[in-house]
Amino acid sequence: MPIEIGVKYIDTIEQARREIQAVGSDPGGWSRMAPKAVHKVIKLSGMSPTQANIIKQELLARGGDAAVARGVINHSVETSDMLLMATLNQYRVFIDKLKMQPFGLAKLATRIEAALANLAGPRLRQLNCRGRELELGRRTLVMGILNTTPDSFSDGGRYLDPAAAVEHALQMVEDGADIIDLGGISTRPGHLEVSIEEEQRRILPVLEKLVQRVNVPISVDTWRATVAREALERGAHIINDQWALRADQGLAQVVAEYQAPVMLMHNGQDTEYQDVMLELTAFLRQSIEIAQQAGISQENIIIDPGIGFAKTYEQNLEVLRRLKELTVLGYPILLGTSRKSVIAKTLQLPVDQRLEGTGATVALGIASGADIVRVHDVKEIVRVARMSDAILRGPKHEE
Repeated sequence: MPIEIGVKYIDTIEQARREIQAVGSDPGGWSRMAPKAVHKVIKLSGMSPTQANIIKQELLARGGDAAVARGVINHSVETSDMLLMATLNQYRVFIDKLKMQPFGLAKLATRIEAALANLAGPRLRQLNCRGRELELGRRTLVMGILNTTPDSFSDGGRYLDPAAAVEHALQMVEDGADIIDLGGISTRPGHLEVSIEEEQRRILPVLEKLVQRVNVPISVDTWRATVAREALERGAHIINDQWALRADQGLAQVVAEYQAPVMLMHNGQDTEYQDVMLELTAFLRQSIEIAQQAGISQENIIIDPGIGFAKTYEQNLEVLRRLKELTVLGYPILLGTSRKSVIAKTLQLPVDQRLEGTGATVALGIASGADIVRVHDVKEIVRVARMSDAILRGPKHEE
């Protein structure tokens, strides 16, 4: 038969082993060859010329390479970004050697090693939501949005009555929601700030009913420590902070005290970035450090790129396009794109006609590593998620 030429895109060791096995290779060679089949490109920023030169030479010696600024070789630049290019096998030997180097490179080697481990592919995790368990990594989880606000961009005013809010939550659970996200403050552009007392008035009566009648974890969307404490006292399971522990210095301590999971979202005051994804990642890394210093368990942290917050239309598309880069942090990713302006500006559609656009962002987000998707249209997006999971993980991924 004629020779056919194909191509394989291999991101993980496990994928490499399967492909090597499929060609009939000797079992003894699977583990030896697999790290040679996985190639990773890592970006470093703010490297001194001395550091950059050492890294480049060490990587070249192992068969990899590194791109640096032209002025690195003669020290005519103060700092340089770097692109490291190597197989996992080359990185392993390179990291061992880098750990013996001065100039802060030993510590950097450990960080590169951790980053590569985080890129090894999705893993199963158990999230203990104060007594209610969620499994992350086997399939995509769907978070249903429940706004008890008069001015939210999508459903403002529809669920101000606690009875209506609870009925809507029950319907979302019936439609397949794994989490209900309850919020009392609108985040739409031009929204009005409300007092702590008003936020509590909007969410606490609903929350008290939800924890009695809904059998999935309840997340409370707030950045205020006082509101979070009251919510957790009344049985909330998760805190979803749109300011990633930056807006209220007391929130991290409250979350740690109640041993609750926390969702940390990227946010900011402007849209000026040199590299939006690199700076977004750095922001979230710093918030993770704040969380851990306060005593929040590493297993209780979820990260969110913050689509629609502190980003232009073009930047939102770029973050969605580069979402997979966020997996370098090694934490579950929450993605919230439902009915947002990035969809409106692309399709020129009103808020009640953005379902297909939401579905597209969800499907591509799942393919790029999203573990949880936050949506208004639960029934339809559950179907999108299940189809995406079957393609990406195989038809038996839930067994």
